[in-house]
Amino acid sequence: MTTQGNIEKRSPADFLKQVVGKPVVVKLNSGVEYKGVLACLDGYMNIAMEQTEEHVGTQLKNKYGDTFIRGNNVLYIAAQKKGKQRKVG
Repeated sequence: MTTQGNIEKRSPADFLKQVVGKPVVVKLNSGVEYKGVLACLDGYMNIAMEQTEEHVGTQLKNKYGDTFIRGNNVLYIAAQKKGKQRKVG
């Protein structure tokens, strides 16, 4: 990782390693969002989450314990930080 001024350059892989075990938002190509703790993911962007909530628009639709999302459905993954989001994807 290099820095130029106040900007730190990171790869998407670095970001994903940093958010494993932390709260994230995963948005699917269909527009549905899943919010929960990122348990793990693989090179195909298949995602395992814990304490997952399914949101359609602003409405909570369902709550799941553990969730597996197939990578080809993922539009982006965003870290949840004090009400702010950072996207990758």
